[in-house]
Amino acid sequence: MLNAKAVVSEALLVAAAGLVFAVAANALSPRGLRLSQDYFPAAGRPLVVAPTATPSVGAPATPNTPNRSNATLARLRERGLQLATREGVVELFRDPRYEQGLVAFIDARDDRPYKAGHIPGAWQFDHYRAEKFLSTILPVCLVASQVVVYCNGGECEDSELAALMLRDLGVPSRSLFVFAGGITEWTAHGMPVETGSRRSGVFIPSKP
Repeated sequence: MLNAKAVVSEALLVAAAGLVFAVAANALSPRGLRLSQDYFPAAGRPLVVAPTATPSVGAPATPNTPNRSNATLARLRERGLQLATREGVVELFRDPRYEQGLVAFIDARDDRPYKAGHIPGAWQFDHYRAEKFLSTILPVCLVASQVVVYCNGGECEDSELAALMLRDLGVPSRSLFVFAGGITEWTAHGMPVETGSRRSGVFIPSKP
C-alpha cells in the first residue's frame, strides 16, 4: 500500500512539473497558443455581428454608406434585434448545419419577388399575410439555433418587422438576426439564388 501511494505521489509530481514546463514553453514560444482563445467554437454560436457591439467587432461591416449603416444599427438596437453582415450570412449559408435545419433563412417578401429569386432554401414569410405561413415556418424557426431574416435591403424594413413578429411568437431573441443588406446585397456579390418555390425552383449560379 505504501509503495502504491509513493508511486501515485511521484506521478502527480511529474504531471505537475510537466504542466508547469509546458505552460512556460508555450508562453515563450512565438507560435504558442493563446490560452484565453477558444479554438473550437461551439456549434450554434453566432457568426454575425450583434448591434449591441460596435460595428468594428466581428465580420466587416456591410458596404453601405456610414450614415445608413449607423442608422440601421441604431434602429435594430432600439428594437432589440441583431444585425447580420453579408460575410456572416455567407458563412451560415455554407455551414453544414444549414442542411440539417439548424440554420434557417427567412425571406420576408411577398410572392412575386420571392419566386423571382431568393436565397436557396430560404422559407417565405410575408408577415402581412402571416396566417398563410406561420404553421410552416414557426416550427422551423423554433428548431433552428440561428434564424436569418431578410428582405430587399436598403430602406426595406419588412425583415425587421417579420423578425419582431417571430420573436413575439416565441423565437428566442438570441437566435434572430436581420440581414439588412437583403437580397440586393446578396446578388450584388455573385451569390446564388433560387427561383420559384422553396427547393423546387431553378438555381441561378454565382457570377464567374
